[in-house]
Amino acid sequence: MRPWSNAGDTGATIGEVWYERSKPGAIPPSLLLKLLFTRQPLSIQVHPDDAYAETMGLPNGKSEAWYVLKAAPGAKIALGLRQRISSAQLRLAIEDGSIADLVEWRPARTGDATSVAAGTIHAIGPGLVIAEIQQRSDATFRLFDYGRDRELHVENALAVSDAGPAALHQAPARLTDTRSILISNTHFTFERIDLKPNSTWSLDAKHETWLLVIDGGGRAGSFDVVTGGAIFAQSDRIDILAGTDGLIALVAYTGGVIPQMLACVDRKTVQ
Repeated sequence: MRPWSNAGDTGATIGEVWYERSKPGAIPPSLLLKLLFTRQPLSIQVHPDDAYAETMGLPNGKSEAWYVLKAAPGAKIALGLRQRISSAQLRLAIEDGSIADLVEWRPARTGDATSVAAGTIHAIGPGLVIAEIQQRSDATFRLFDYGRDRELHVENALAVSDAGPAALHQAPARLTDTRSILISNTHFTFERIDLKPNSTWSLDAKHETWLLVIDGGGRAGSFDVVTGGAIFAQSDRIDILAGTDGLIALVAYTGGVIPQMLACVDRKTVQ
């Protein structure tokens, strides 16, 4: 799992790592940051939107986004179906397992960003390390599980699935020389920031904000940060000093794009 995490040093099998607030008794954030490590294909699944989740007594649904940190040759993700089918056809495909042949498998490459809106049928293949940001929810409905002895959730999956091709995702948008917008929706914005070696910055975390270092390192506030390290902030300002190798990070925050989130202290200009 290195360099992303040392959690697997005990020899235990670990498929995912969750980042949580370290302060005891802290209110759980509305976003959840994860690392996923796949050696086998994950189940074909779908998540509910906010409206359906509320009918189940849950506070919200689950839209998510992925950023590929590492991809083995031939690694793939599945997003949506190859063609639109009826609800009756989807039920049959779940029941006889042919759903595995209907999903749209796509090559996954290091640096790819993918939006997985609630209702999108999806899966992750083997050979991937993925950083995931999501609405904080564990509402997952499985449609196919590769013979593993786990429950499928046919009725709920039928109720929430968009049984057709996934919407095309736009390429990352360069906001400045430092910031690239990967995903932005009503629930969160997901960015990549590239900070030059030994540069000094101020990040204005107006909303709930996660920062995950994916290359290089430096210092964020009073903490030294390295690859795989994460910082949480809300209604706060984070002073960042990039190290001698620079610092590349993923930043996720609630709400839409914040134009003046990151300021270069060295040049006194807003980035």
